[in-house]
Amino acid sequence: MKIGLFFGSFNPIHIGHLIIGNAMAENTDLDEVWYVVSPQNPFKKNKSLLHEFDRLEMVERAISDNFKLKATDIEFKLSRPSYTIDTLTVLAEKYPRHEFVLIMGEDNLVQFSNWKNHDKILEYYSLYVYPRPNTPDHDFKAHPKVHFYNSPLLDISATFIRQCIKERKSIRYMVSEPVEKYIELKGFYLQ
Repeated sequence: MKIGLFFGSFNPIHIGHLIIGNAMAENTDLDEVWYVVSPQNPFKKNKSLLHEFDRLEMVERAISDNFKLKATDIEFKLSRPSYTIDTLTVLAEKYPRHEFVLIMGEDNLVQFSNWKNHDKILEYYSLYVYPRPNTPDHDFKAHPKVHFYNSPLLDISATFIRQCIKERKSIRYMVSEPVEKYIELKGFYLQ
């Protein structure tokens, strides 16, 4: 199987994440898209980051009705911060019959040369990139392992959602209903 890996904090997972994952699963040659819940992104220091098991639970609830989308906790067992190259190595060993590709926004592609072993990632893996408006020029546009796919984009952020919750405003339609109910049940992001 050909698997697209969509890495993120998903703090919380929102409709924008779901649209991108579904668009990649439906409009590319991918068999499945796996949401890789990252315990700690090396580029982000976030004090409002929920425990990884709570974020995994929200991802699982958000995608439970789509057989092409899966959630994985593979990075929970790795050293922290987690680096994509290490995760890819573990996945390749664990699932030798699968072909893995990375899904990312073009805004992340601009910073890709800062990633640990980015050259090795491009040597062994393809990148499926969804364009983002106002992305500056970068060196990866013509790379043979970088493929661009259109996806509907929403200007929505987890930061905005967390701020709405803190201010006790509705997050309806920004997250799926199961995620909204879980956040309410647990009282997440109120502080």
